Amino acid sequence: MIRTSPDPRAYIDDRGPFDLIGDIHGCFDELVSLLERLGYDRRDVHDWHHPEGRRPVFLGDLVDRGPDSPGVLRTVKASVTAGRGYCVVGNHDDKFRRWLAGRDVKISHGIRETIDQMQAEPDPFREELADFIDRLPHHLILDEGRLVVAHAGVQADMHGEDSSRVRAFAMFGEVTGERDLHGLPIRRDWARNYSGDATIVHGHVAEPEIRERNNVICIDTGCVFGGHLTAMRWPERDYVQVPAREAWFHSPRWAVDDNSG
Repeated sequence: MIRTSPDPRAYIDDRGPFDLIGDIHGCFDELVSLLERLGYDRRDVHDWHHPEGRRPVFLGDLVDRGPDSPGVLRTVKASVTAGRGYCVVGNHDDKFRRWLAGRDVKISHGIRETIDQMQAEPDPFREELADFIDRLPHHLILDEGRLVVAHAGVQADMHGEDSSRVRAFAMFGEVTGERDLHGLPIRRDWARNYSGDATIVHGHVAEPEIRERNNVICIDTGCVFGGHLTAMRWPERDYVQVPAREAWFHSPRWAVDDNSG
């Protein structure tokens, strides 16, 4: 059965301005620092508002590995449900949703930390999270088609489409079926052949530096591994970063192709 997601084109007329935020992975304190640097005002612990009406767009992988996934989830959920921000689903978020639903998932790639942190959370919050994550789109088209966001990216012929194939690509990217020496999937560099007009901004592949190629931009700079949490301001196309407070999780390599989930 094809899983239906919210229409990727639902907010195509929203021109922003936006602050696109890369993979957070439970790094709540770093998220707070980044929102402050971006000029957001804090109304309470998880409620943020920008005086100029800017809106955050979270690129998924809110959970796992880091020290406070519940705090990150509360902040993102508050922003999205209040209509002040957007979020696309990441592969780690989807795996966490399946765990919340009672399905069997492989306890690996950092979900153990999230499960442990959720033990103290009340059942109603868990139920709210399951529904919230289930409703997240796999990609979004914004600014009249000039901007497309997805956790792992999305090819030009997939923009605005909703199918199991597009959902899988948006969460995991494209892999070859082979694995490297670390046991991690080897992915195809689809951005190498991208020639679309829309700027695509994604995360998923943690690298020490922001990567720009053919109007495709990856802003996962490995905060949870000791790198930085990165935001891209749109339409300005400039970057704001905060350093990780520490390396919360260790990977067999720094540039991580993370197709776990």
